[in-house]
Amino acid sequence: MYEIDDKIVSFLPPESIEPQAREQLNNISEMPFVFHHVAVMPDCHLGKGATVGSVIATKGAIIPAAVGVDIGCGMVAVRTRFFAKDLPDNLDKLRTGIERRIPLGAGAGNKKLTATAIERVRELKSIAMQDYEKVDKNWITALGSLGSGNHFIEICLDENDQVWVALHSGSRGIGNRLATKHIKIAQRLMEEESITLKDRDLAYLTENTHEFDAYMTDLLWAQDFARLNREEMMDRVMKELSFAFYDEDGHQSEIEIERINCHHNFTQQERHFENTVWITRKGAIQMKRGQRGIIPGSMGTQSYIVSGLENPLSFNSAPHGAGRRFSRSEAKRRFTMDDLEAAMGDISFRHSKKLIDEIPMAYKDIDEVMENSKELVRIDHTLKQVINVKGD
Repeated sequence: MYEIDDKIVSFLPPESIEPQAREQLNNISEMPFVFHHVAVMPDCHLGKGATVGSVIATKGAIIPAAVGVDIGCGMVAVRTRFFAKDLPDNLDKLRTGIERRIPLGAGAGNKKLTATAIERVRELKSIAMQDYEKVDKNWITALGSLGSGNHFIEICLDENDQVWVALHSGSRGIGNRLATKHIKIAQRLMEEESITLKDRDLAYLTENTHEFDAYMTDLLWAQDFARLNREEMMDRVMKELSFAFYDEDGHQSEIEIERINCHHNFTQQERHFENTVWITRKGAIQMKRGQRGIIPGSMGTQSYIVSGLENPLSFNSAPHGAGRRFSRSEAKRRFTMDDLEAAMGDISFRHSKKLIDEIPMAYKDIDEVMENSKELVRIDHTLKQVINVKGD
């Protein structure tokens, strides 16, 4: 742990924080409602308004752009009863089976909802405080879809060759539209109130106002959507595994031993340093003592199942993954399809030039991130993928 100053605590060496990200951290830490300090995670890198890999405690206000535009983005992982020896010889067939069940890519949706998706949509409608189809007419058919970018589904093996499934996704188009709407509202309020900011993406909403309450209502709903979206996709993967291992549906409960679900773009109220505060985790997971979480690497590298150590200076948090080293455009400029295929080795994945910007070398070294996380988490399992599913 490094105390950069009295308002910033870092869990990676300060000299390894890129200058633009350091400037963002300084800007955030100077906001008058920031409580105690900003905690910098080991995967810290430049973001929109706030650095990805930061934990921001606030009293009386929240910065919507600090939560991010993929509200509730996170991970779900399932430990199965099977081992490497039980996997089918043809992993490409298993991968394409998963790809058939789950819509992939930006804007992709379901042509027909499954029974479980219908039930989850019903749950989301029952807690909705407005008609979200007016915000995004496709949110219902998006439930159970992966998206693009760094979202993925992976079949992995742990250190004992036990089979795990790991999945990364968020609140899809509806989350993005809701976040964008409230970021713009916050920016408009700053202009109306003549509040000058070093970065307009630091625009905030003040507690006990209509705008704040409206944001929290949409935020919590979008977080629920993200969680249920991951659960729906994982259930579909379990169904594919039932066919792969038993040649029929219906064996999902026998396959699944343990399920872990965690957000890494979210806000909630918590108690820290004897104060009740809003904790915004942008690219960070909550890690109370013994709490289980997932810290993924990039495609082609290891991921980790972890337990929290409840570090108070991190606000009981840990990193959310490897964190980008190069932007998408820079990765496409630097690397080729040959580079991607060499990096993936024997892993079954979809060979597409559109995935070059997700090449492992575009991300930070996950093992270095985990080394810097020793004060935050205990590693329970190390996962190496054998199948990777991504959308364009």
